[in-house]
Formats: sequence, C-alpha cells, structure tokens
Amino acid sequence: MSGIHAMSDDQVNTELRKMTAFIRQEALEKAREIHLKADEEFSIEKSKLVRQETQRIDEEYKKKNTQAGMSQQITKSTLANKVRLRVLSAKQELLDTLFEDAGKTLSEKGSKGKGEYEGILKGLILEGAYALNEKKISLRCRKQDQQVAKGAAEKASKEYKEAMKKECEIAVDEKDSLPEGS
Repeated sequence: MSGIHAMSDDQVNTELRKMTAFIRQEALEKAREIHLKADEEFSIEKSKLVRQETQRIDEEYKKKNTQAGMSQQITKSTLANKVRLRVLSAKQELLDTLFEDAGKTLSEKGSKGKGEYEGILKGLILEGAYALNEKKISLRCRKQDQQVAKGAAEKASKEYKEAMKKECEIAVDEKDSLPEGS
C-alpha cells in the first residue's frame, strides 16, 4: 500500500523555498538572456545607423568637394578671361596708337617731300605684293596721291620681279579713288 505521507510545515517551507529559489534562478537567467539579446540588437541597430550616417556624410562631402572644385575652376577661368581681356585691350590700344602715329607720319611725309613719301608707298606696295603673290594687282589711293602711287607701283613691280623672279603688274585704279582724309 502506498502511503501518502504528509509533510510537515518545515518540509513544506523548505520545498517552497527550493521552488522559489528555482523560479528565481530561472527568472534571472531569462532576464540575462533578454538583456544580452537586447544589447546585441542595440549594437546591430547602432552600427547600421552609424554606417548609414557615415555613408550620408561621405556623399555630402563628395558633393561639396565637387561643388568646390567646380567653383574653383569657374573662378580660375574667370580670372584667366579677365587677364586675356586686359591683354587684348592693351594690344588694341597699342595698335590704335601705332595706326594713329603711322597716319600722322604718312601725312607729314606726304606734305614734306614726294621722294620720301614715294619710298614709303613703294615699301607698302611691295609688302602687299609679297603677301598677295598675284600676277595682277589693282591699287586704290587718294586722288591727290595717284601720281606718286604710280611711280611707287612701277618701282615696286621692278623690285618684286628681281626678288621673286616673276612678273607682277601693279596698276593704280584712277576711277575708284579713296576718299580724302583716308
């Protein structure tokens, strides 16, 4: 026969303490597992967010770096263009001054002596003949310079023939003269 045996109050209290200790131990282990799992998930989420932010910052840096490079190139190009414009302006001023001086000098030489003026015209006609390299050249001048120009054209034609070993006919156009003051 089986004997159910009744437990005394001390035995019940001991068993209750054992059960309570066991449950408490299980609860502490479960709490540790939950805490570890939470720490692990926190670390994963944290590193994911750090990667995303790092990537965003890198992209923003690249964008700003590209913009800065473009801005620098634009500034460099603008400065180079300003320098070119200054140089061109200075060249134009110099050319204007040279043309003005040459015009004054030619006017003075033309009024002072025909021999010197004819020499200048001959040199200019020869320069044009060398540049054109044609058999026939028509020359326009002011009406008052036609006689001097004819003499200069003849001399230039002879000199061209000697230098280039070929004929060049240079004729003064008497019908279509340049206006006075040119």
